[in-house]
Amino acid sequence: MNQAIQNIRNYMVQAGFDAMVLKTRANFAWVTGGRDNHIVLTSEFGVADLIVLPEKVVCVTNSIEARRIQEEELFDLDFEVVAPDWTEGVDGQLHALLRGKRVAFDTDDARGENVAAALSELRRTLTPHQQEQYRWVCLETAQSIERVARQIRPGQTEHEIAASLAGEVMRRGLTPVVTLVSTDERVFNYRHPIPTAKRLEKYAMVVICAEKYGLVANATRFVHFGPLPANLAENKQKCAYIDVRMNAATRPGKRVSDVFQTAMDAYREVGYPDDWKLLHQGGPTGYASREFLATPKTHQLIQVGQAYAWNPAIRGIKSEDTILVGEAGNEFLTHTGDWPYLQVEWDGRTYLRPDILVQPE
Repeated sequence: MNQAIQNIRNYMVQAGFDAMVLKTRANFAWVTGGRDNHIVLTSEFGVADLIVLPEKVVCVTNSIEARRIQEEELFDLDFEVVAPDWTEGVDGQLHALLRGKRVAFDTDDARGENVAAALSELRRTLTPHQQEQYRWVCLETAQSIERVARQIRPGQTEHEIAASLAGEVMRRGLTPVVTLVSTDERVFNYRHPIPTAKRLEKYAMVVICAEKYGLVANATRFVHFGPLPANLAENKQKCAYIDVRMNAATRPGKRVSDVFQTAMDAYREVGYPDDWKLLHQGGPTGYASREFLATPKTHQLIQVGQAYAWNPAIRGIKSEDTILVGEAGNEFLTHTGDWPYLQVEWDGRTYLRPDILVQPE
């Protein structure tokens, strides 16, 4: 039995629903073991909806998409496929299948209740198979961003760097979900910098969130040409310290809000007590770049098998990787071992966190 479907059916029984309609790409991937139903990359919704019923799962798509979805995505799954003509749309078929039922949706829909938050909670703990998929996605993503970072040269535009990064992850079979690039003063001025036509002089930040199997890997790297200014040399150590404190606090039985409080304490320790207000600090990841953003009021329990991506940032520097919470310790899934690292000592353990790659001018 598909574990995701069983979890959904158990939830349906407990909550009193007769049917669950899944419209988002993330939940399609989760329920199908990592399959894809998208056409428009910028939409969170796919072209094939899944209806989970007590006795079967029905895929509702249209006559354009049905053959590919059946032959390339659902070929080995015991799902019923219903495909009205594309000129008619799927609403009529959905209405017929859902008539007289109490229905839950993973999005807003007037025909039922939005239970997206409950589904996010169900999918957050990854099965061993999902963890293996995620390890591959994260390693490929990390190798991609580090390969591109090493090839960056002064004079390139941020658009050109972003294109190289997107191309590298796509070459490996992943989909770029977020691609951010900033250079020089823009690194200091903006925490969420979309790429522009500005040309690199000395300093670049590259950020990637890349997806495969529905699972999203998150990583940030920095490159500097010539000796580091004193403020960057100091701040990279401070940021790595905050990062280590957050990742070390992400342990089973702790709450997400505990990690957030640890972050605020660490920001205060390094002399930047309010910088956490300038950028979200991350949160649980997996089937979304962040399942939700951590705050002092997000009290969900951290469990073994969950993934997190924290991203503390202070002036001119950020630290971001994807981790998996394990029984004995956390695993940095976007760690390649082939990058310069800072060593940070905390609680009797040495952590390796990505350093700024310093290249000759």
